[in-house]
Amino acid sequence: MRESGRTQAAGRTAARDLFEQVRLRYFQLPPAVRRVMHVVVLIASVGVAAALGWDLFKTFLITLLVLAFLALTLRFPRAAATVLVLAGWCALLPVFYALFPPPSMAPTLLMLLAVPVAAAAHLIRWVTPWLTVLMALVPAGALAAAVSPVSGVVAVWVAYAAATAVLVHRFIAARRARGALTAEEQVRVRAREGRPEPPAEKAGGLPDISVEDALAELENMIGLVPVKEQVRSIAASIEASRLRAEAGYKAGRPTRHFVFLGPPGTGKTSVARTVAKIFYAFGLLDTPYVVEAQRVDLVGEFLGATAIKTNELVDRALGGVLFIDEAYGLINSSDGQPDRFGAEAVQTLLKRAEDDRDRLIIILAGYEQEMTSFLSTNPGLASRFATRVRFPSYSPGELAEITEVLQRHRGDTMAPDARAALLGLFEDVQRRGLVDELGNARFVRSLVEAAATARDVRVVGAGGTPTTEDLVTTTTADVTKAFDELTARFRGYEDTPTIEEALADLDRMAGLEPVKRQVHAIAAQLQVARMRQERGLPTPPQMRHFVFAGPPGTGKTTVARVIGRIFAALGLLARPDVIEAQRADLVGQHLGATAIKTNELVDRALGGVLFIDEAYSLVNTGYSGGDAFGAEAVQTLLKRAEDDRDRLVVVLAGYQREMDAFLATNPGLASRFSQRVAFPSYSAQELSEIAVLLADKSGDRFDEAALRDLDEVFAWVCDERLIDGLGNGRFARSLFERAAMRRDVRLAALAGGGGSASSAELTTITSDDVRMAVDELSGR
Repeated sequence: MRESGRTQAAGRTAARDLFEQVRLRYFQLPPAVRRVMHVVVLIASVGVAAALGWDLFKTFLITLLVLAFLALTLRFPRAAATVLVLAGWCALLPVFYALFPPPSMAPTLLMLLAVPVAAAAHLIRWVTPWLTVLMALVPAGALAAAVSPVSGVVAVWVAYAAATAVLVHRFIAARRARGALTAEEQVRVRAREGRPEPPAEKAGGLPDISVEDALAELENMIGLVPVKEQVRSIAASIEASRLRAEAGYKAGRPTRHFVFLGPPGTGKTSVARTVAKIFYAFGLLDTPYVVEAQRVDLVGEFLGATAIKTNELVDRALGGVLFIDEAYGLINSSDGQPDRFGAEAVQTLLKRAEDDRDRLIIILAGYEQEMTSFLSTNPGLASRFATRVRFPSYSPGELAEITEVLQRHRGDTMAPDARAALLGLFEDVQRRGLVDELGNARFVRSLVEAAATARDVRVVGAGGTPTTEDLVTTTTADVTKAFDELTARFRGYEDTPTIEEALADLDRMAGLEPVKRQVHAIAAQLQVARMRQERGLPTPPQMRHFVFAGPPGTGKTTVARVIGRIFAALGLLARPDVIEAQRADLVGQHLGATAIKTNELVDRALGGVLFIDEAYSLVNTGYSGGDAFGAEAVQTLLKRAEDDRDRLVVVLAGYQREMDAFLATNPGLASRFSQRVAFPSYSAQELSEIAVLLADKSGDRFDEAALRDLDEVFAWVCDERLIDGLGNGRFARSLFERAAMRRDVRLAALAGGGGSASSAELTTITSDDVRMAVDELSGR
């Protein structure tokens, strides 16, 4: 028997859990979807009835009643159970008519007894109402039947008295049950059930907001699909918790504090206002209002003042939501020293978040990377702000939709061809990876305003009397002008080439055949990865960081620029810019300063390529006790290379042997910089080709004798293996520039002697010029 009892209890628990899961999924559906489901079931039932020859009206009515009961069961399970008890009571009407034949009013009065009993049972909180109704009506009916031979009037009075006694007993039991519950388990409910709010809650002009209204406001926002799903789940969890509490089960505390992660302009503040309205509609907040704040609103000018300032801010937000944007700014360690003021604000905020958790919701917002680092600075932050909502960037189509909404609010319209042009501009912004940097919806707002200004200037400047349509219509020219103005601050925005142009520039370089093949392969790999991503296919992570190994003057910096242009053309970088650096640009004067200096350098390079020449000098093995400064720079660089891999390409360059030794000093270097490009020394023929190309770019040429001399010089330095020490391509450039200078000196002396030079002589470098240049470079 004992085992059987356990099995039954387990079965009831499993059934209850299954029911709660069904309810949770039901309420996660938008209200419109639920209504459509009901209509579909109703239509389907009528269709089945028509096919089987049933009575259509009866089928419609029965289906409607069943759907209504199911909806009641899912929303208010205890009320549905009460309805079943009342149905059973009504089924006793023939019995009462047999006990009290007409014209006695006793059967009618006994049926009416169920109405006040059910109402009273649902007003008595903390005990199950359907059980209260059952406990009141069963003895009332039994006593009425027992007293029926005496008098119908007496039977009615006895039944009402018995029901009243049971209700009083249940009321006392409810008070005891409530006293046993903690404050955390008592979920307050107000207008959510359709009851009017008490006058005290209406004081102050607070609005009437239902959960459906708040969720509808969320649904009307453009984009943010994952955010909407998560907020709906939060609302469904609160609803399920409330219903469990009303059913007499223990209800957990709903989530109170959140972290909103995402780039700027993605609707974090708007969603925070919706969350405030949802919690207000459930009765978990006193007001639906949001207090917005940043670091300056919490941090004081001296220790002690910060706690006062933070407490005053929290006091203002009590009863509603405190929204702290760029919350990571509370911990400011940019000067290398601990931020005691920010730490004081965080500690105060954490204490109030716990002490006032039943009267306040705190939302911390900011970029995901910075917020993750911020939350890791204090264990209390991660535990109290465990619910994270991630906001995605807007797609080009969503940005265009936001533009139309903003224009409608202004009373403006957009020409049909301007819509297509605007979508193309937004797609270009996304391809370059600039959506977040521009500010998403904030950029759209600025674009709408700037386009309207451009339109007004155009219309007024045209003269005459403009039509009403001219005054409100934005054209393609207006949009393009506004877009160019807003993106002008991004370096190289209009200079990004196509992949074909970048590779063509690479192919025009002299020599470097193995390098060209490898760069072509990298470009092809990136293109295929992009096509796979666009088609929703699995895409392996692409290498973003490179090691260029080879002697100096072999075109490593030039190829790094080509790499930057390829990544920018594919939208993997915002700009094709290359920031060049060496050890002195990363290493500071003292420990702590190096990390700051390296981070500042990386910040400057974000969106482009960071090219570190002679990277092996970052770890100087000649220092006794090790190079702590260089190690700090390497560690900081490795962290940023990983954290910002989607916004940065890092190229480490240097001699082959030294770079191998450098990469071996840290396992993270070898793993993150596994893509190596080997640059060979130039041959004599390639050096001659470089010299000729440099001359062509300058509008000069070598005569036949000078070309033979070039071949002879380059062949000798290559045979003697001196070319790497001379700098490969740099030596070719120096030789050309020195030969051109000797030609200019020669022709200037000719002009000083009264002679004149022809156009051919002014642009021709002779053998004598080359030989004199070689003598000067060799120190003769």
